[in-house]
Amino acid sequence: MSDPKVDAAIQDGRMPDGVTAEYLNESRDQPALTGIIFVTALTSIMLIARCLSRIFLLRRFGWDDGLAFLSWLLFIPFVVLCIILIRLGSGRHYEYIQYVLNLDTVNETEALDFGAHLLYTISLVICRVSGLALYAAICKQHHTYVWAIRGVAGVIILAYLPQIFLLVFHCVPVTALWPYDWQPESNNHTCLTWGLVYSVNSAVSLFSDLLLYGIPVVMIWNLTLSRKRKVQLACILLPGILVIAISIARLVLVIRGQWLADMSWSYNPMLAVEVSEIGATLISLSIPGVKPLIDNYIRRKDKSTTRGGNTYFSGRGPRGTPLRQLRSTHTQIDDGESHERTNAPSNDSKEGILVKMKYRVEA
Repeated sequence: MSDPKVDAAIQDGRMPDGVTAEYLNESRDQPALTGIIFVTALTSIMLIARCLSRIFLLRRFGWDDGLAFLSWLLFIPFVVLCIILIRLGSGRHYEYIQYVLNLDTVNETEALDFGAHLLYTISLVICRVSGLALYAAICKQHHTYVWAIRGVAGVIILAYLPQIFLLVFHCVPVTALWPYDWQPESNNHTCLTWGLVYSVNSAVSLFSDLLLYGIPVVMIWNLTLSRKRKVQLACILLPGILVIAISIARLVLVIRGQWLADMSWSYNPMLAVEVSEIGATLISLSIPGVKPLIDNYIRRKDKSTTRGGNTYFSGRGPRGTPLRQLRSTHTQIDDGESHERTNAPSNDSKEGILVKMKYRVEA
């Protein structure tokens, strides 16, 4: 389909030789928009289900849930800005931006991109801290893990600061624009290239993800469980490892975007990957909270299994044995007997993550 803006630019004689209308009309907007909307919808469903499960089923809404919800509140306006940027043509060929878009629109897209990536960076770091809060709740009584998690939190927050500073102070004097050399504003500002800033930020983000998702790997590795039950537990705690692959994809797209001549052609996929990065992080961290809801209403598990001697991360109450009470290497788990004040016999669940158990902790 022909773009009226392209037709107008050709009629006005703004096109250099060799740039055709067919080339300028090429677009990857729709696939990017479809992917962004799908990930946003799935993330929202998972986050809302998590909140409902924690509030009404488990009757607990912790710091991890509150931070995840705050991250989602920032995630939604970021998605809206991504959609606006795509609609304005930020992900079209570089010649489209230079010769088809007017200067006011280019300035608008640069300012919107600046705001969007501030939201992206803040939302992502809050999401990671919510994950650390979740892990801290799981191993609340194991001081070594708690201090390790606090250390990781400190590193992630400290890593966040240069990311924000690079975004805010990418130009001197400070501006929301990121002017190309053919924009008049480029004469008034001295700027770092956006590819350099985004590459550094992407590398820091990848490092933060490695730290974040390394914690549950160590936790599961040090639990004395059968291989089957470790796999079951990994299915709950480790889907977020896929976020590491998304972070790597973003880094690759940023590098391609900066150092290829057609730099803007990678912009739409990069926005889709960034939405997926936040979305996948929120989804992976919401799985433990959503699982009780699925078990209770979809799989029709007994309520006593869901609220009593269970191993859900957010389990609370004297009857339960929440997973956070399980310590590391020296934890011994004997199936078939519940750890309850009533000393009632238990029914062994087919899923290790739900099994009632007694435990013994050796320091």
